[in-house]
Amino acid sequence: MKTSKTKRILVYVLMIAITLITVGPFMYTLFISLKSPNQGIYEGLLPTEPTMVNYIDAFNKTNFAKFLWNTIVVTGIAVPLNILFSSLSGYALSRLDFKGRGLVLTLIISTMTVPFQLYMAPLFQIAGDLGLRNTHIGLTVLQISTAFGIFFMRQAFLSIPKELEESAYLDGANKLQVWYRVAMPLVKPTIISLAIYTFTFTWGDYLWPLINTTDSSMYTLSIGLAQMSQNFDGGNLKLISAASILTTIPSLLIFIWLQKYFISGATDSAVKG
Repeated sequence: MKTSKTKRILVYVLMIAITLITVGPFMYTLFISLKSPNQGIYEGLLPTEPTMVNYIDAFNKTNFAKFLWNTIVVTGIAVPLNILFSSLSGYALSRLDFKGRGLVLTLIISTMTVPFQLYMAPLFQIAGDLGLRNTHIGLTVLQISTAFGIFFMRQAFLSIPKELEESAYLDGANKLQVWYRVAMPLVKPTIISLAIYTFTFTWGDYLWPLINTTDSSMYTLSIGLAQMSQNFDGGNLKLISAASILTTIPSLLIFIWLQKYFISGATDSAVKG
């Protein structure tokens, strides 16, 4: 009994330590962003006179609003298109019986092992040839259909009993109708999980927007924050902290709002092999 209680205490201590390590940097950044101009950055941990002036300055003294708008547009394009194309491809690979299906799936999964740095140069050239440089569409080309999304959706569709789809076929539905009206509603948790994955990655993506944008008016939040950090002079750390918090809040709120679907979708897709 004593051993069991000791183990439980150790587990709690470990969980608290992990929480502090994970949440600590975010909270410290939040405290700095709330400090008034009269309080030094390293003058105490907590803000003595909490103020929102740094958040207001983040909009007024930088191009934060433009960076935010570009990020919203790019993410708003990437999320629905990745869900659409990944679900169509995943459904085809899970339900359509065609020659070479296994090979196609293997090739798709194998692309996940290729580092982006190996093909970013030719991708940059192709984007320029197609006129996709410094455009919102050009910033989404890597996210509108992903190998991970296709595999993720395929695993979810495999968990659906075929009898449900056969009933729809008997009622006269075609494959596209069965996909949309029968299969998609049954994998809602997986769809939401994929949406969160896509949103998080696109929202915080740095390397591709940096490569594919030469016009500062097309910069996303990640590039904008990097620019602010490069211009760091010791006096604008509060401003940078406020901008960082504003950048993080959308992803945090979406995850909190949809976490039950995220956990369910990730678990369901992992079970089916």
